Amino acid sequence: MGSKVTLKKLDENRWEIPRTCKAGMRVPGIIFADDALIESIVDDPCLEQVANVAFLPGIVGCSLAMPDIHWGYGFPIGGVAATEVASGGVISPGGVGFDINCGVRMLRTDLTAKEVRPRLRELIAALFRDIHTGAGAGRRLQVDTKEIDKVLTQGAVWALGRGLGDPDDLDVTEDGGRIKEADPDAVGDRPKVRGGPQLGTLGSGNHFLEVQAVDEIFDRPVASAMGIREIGQVTVMIHCGSRGLGHQICTDYLKTIEPSAERYGISLPDRQLAAVPLSSPEGEGYLGAMRAAANFAWANRQCIAHWTRQSFEGVFGRSWVEMGMWQVYDVCHNIAKIEEHVVDGRLKKVCVHRKGATRSFPPGHPDVPGRYQGVGQPVLIPGDMGRYSFLAVGDPRAMELSFGSTCHGAGRLQSRTKAKKLLKGHDIQRELEEQGIIALARGRGSLAEEASLAYKDVADVMKVADAAGLSRKVARLRPLGVIKG
Repeated sequence: MGSKVTLKKLDENRWEIPRTCKAGMRVPGIIFADDALIESIVDDPCLEQVANVAFLPGIVGCSLAMPDIHWGYGFPIGGVAATEVASGGVISPGGVGFDINCGVRMLRTDLTAKEVRPRLRELIAALFRDIHTGAGAGRRLQVDTKEIDKVLTQGAVWALGRGLGDPDDLDVTEDGGRIKEADPDAVGDRPKVRGGPQLGTLGSGNHFLEVQAVDEIFDRPVASAMGIREIGQVTVMIHCGSRGLGHQICTDYLKTIEPSAERYGISLPDRQLAAVPLSSPEGEGYLGAMRAAANFAWANRQCIAHWTRQSFEGVFGRSWVEMGMWQVYDVCHNIAKIEEHVVDGRLKKVCVHRKGATRSFPPGHPDVPGRYQGVGQPVLIPGDMGRYSFLAVGDPRAMELSFGSTCHGAGRLQSRTKAKKLLKGHDIQRELEEQGIIALARGRGSLAEEASLAYKDVADVMKVADAAGLSRKVARLRPLGVIKG
C-alpha cells in the first residue's frame, strides 16, 4: 500500500505534507529526510499516518516524522506530535505505542576492544546466560502483585533499593528513572500479572544487549564529557522496554478510549489514532498507567545493567568500578510527556507524543543532568547488529524544529516476515561471525528478522538528524557481540 499524500520539498532535509492535502488536517506534516531517504519512505503508508496525526484535536506546530520513520500502529514509528493542554488537547495511546518506555541505556568502560576480543565469546555467552532473552518470564526476579506496585511507583529507584545498581545511574537516567505522577491504581490486574515475572528481561523482537567499540569520534570535547575518550574503547547498549506489562496497558486502554472518543465528539480518519481529552477521566487514567509502565521499564533496564556489570566482572576478574563501567545515559523513545515549548512565539504547556523518537534537549535545559549542562543531553541511536550505532547530543535547533526530539534508531526497511523470507537459507549467525561479531539468540528466525537488510543504514538517518538540527553526532560505535531474544 503506497502513500496518497502530496509532498513538497522545503529544503535539503525537510518535506512538507500541506494542510490542503486532506480535508480536516489542523496542521501541516513535516518529514525530516534527504533525497536518498525519502525514496525509501515515499511508498510507505507511514506518510498517510503523518497526515492523519494532523487531525488530532489540540495539535500544535506540525505533525512530525523523524528520518527513521516507518509504518506503525496509528502513529508512524518515528512520529512526534504535541497537543496543547489548555486548548482541548488529546492523548492518543497510538502516539506512545505498545512497548511503553522502550528505550536505550548506554554504559561506557575503560576496557579496549584489544583486551576484550580474546574473551569475547566467553563474555557474550556469560551475558546470554545471566540475562533472560526472548518471550516469557525471567529467572532472576519473582515480583508478586503487591511488590509490582512499588516498581510502578518507584521505577529504577526500586531496583537500587535492592542493590541492583549504583546511585550515579539515576543521575544519568531520563527523569531520574522515575515519573512521580505514575498511578499504579490505574493499571489493571492483567498487566501486573504479565509484568511481574518479566522484570529484568530483554524480551524479543528488536530488543538487544550489544557490546560495542568506539570506531570514530566526531566531537572530542563532548565525547569526553560523556566518558568516551579513545578509539577502540568498549561500550554497552541495552535496548528494551516495559515488556508484557506495557503492552497490556496499551491494549486495555485502547478498549476504553476507542469507544470514548465518539462521546467526546472526536472524529479521526483512523480508529488506531483513538484519542481522548487529556483532562478526561480516561485520559488521566491512561497517563497515570503509562507513567507507571515507564517506571517499570526503567527498573527493567536498571536490573539488566546491574547484571551486565556482574557478567563483565565474572569474565574479567575485576570489579565494574575498576573497569569504569559507568552509565552514560538512559533515554526512552515511546512516551508522552507534559512539557513547556515555545509555539508561535508563546510558551505553552503541551503533551509531546514521542513514538519511536528520542528526546534531544540542548545545553542549559533544566531537564539535562548537571554534568551535561554544558554539552547537552546524550542521545542514543542504535543501528542494526551488523553495522554501527551512534552516540549523539541534543541540538538547540531541535527545540524550535521538533519539540526537542530526534530519531531513535535506523528504522525498518523490511517487515520481519519479509526479512525472513529474503534471508531464507542464510546463516546470519555465521555471517556475523565472519565480520567479527558474536551473536547469540533464542532462535535463528530472530536474527534474520533483525539483520542489516531489514533496516535503513543508521548513518544515513544520523546524517539527516545532524544536518537538520535534530541532534549532533558525537561518536560511532561498532558491534563486537550481541544477545537477542
